[in-house]
Amino acid sequence: MWTVLSQHTSDANAERAYLALRAAYPSWDAVVAAPASEVADVIRSGGLANTKSTRIKEILTEVFEREGRFGLDALRASDDDAARAYLTSLPGVGPKTAAVVMAFALGRDAIPVDTHVHRVSRRLGLIPPKASAERAHDLLDELVPDDVKTPLHVGLIRLGREVCKAPAPRCPDCPLIDLCPTAPSVLGSGPRRRR
Repeated sequence: MWTVLSQHTSDANAERAYLALRAAYPSWDAVVAAPASEVADVIRSGGLANTKSTRIKEILTEVFEREGRFGLDALRASDDDAARAYLTSLPGVGPKTAAVVMAFALGRDAIPVDTHVHRVSRRLGLIPPKASAERAHDLLDELVPDDVKTPLHVGLIRLGREVCKAPAPRCPDCPLIDLCPTAPSVLGSGPRRRR
């Protein structure tokens, strides 16, 4: 549920919405039983509350119907492909949300592609410039070795937030400047690295 709440908002807003949801409802059953409009009011701080409240209720209902409980423990015994297929079969769960759940809830090697990972991967030439986020998931999943997928995801997010910003990357401050094929076009003939 936290992953759904984190879509299209900051981590701080997602956390605020998640804590409000857990404080307002003592169980997932209570969330399912509540009107979507009431859930939306509770999670409003996370943005897109009307959409997210409906999605949360749909996912919880679907998981309960399949598993007989609110939990994904059965996925721990599944291989990565089966776990990914299960997750993406849930209402509104795409490759990014599935990869986040796999990496951080199931402890699997996955590289979720958020806006930062997508942008930095394009600039570094890891994926084609016009690759969609969904295509980037497939490309990076094939390219990146399993044991570094999640750490690379975390590192690319940090790099994207702090240095490789949109629309103006801070190339002189980048630790990957010498490897980055787009840095020369950003820097022009100026200095490659700040001393």
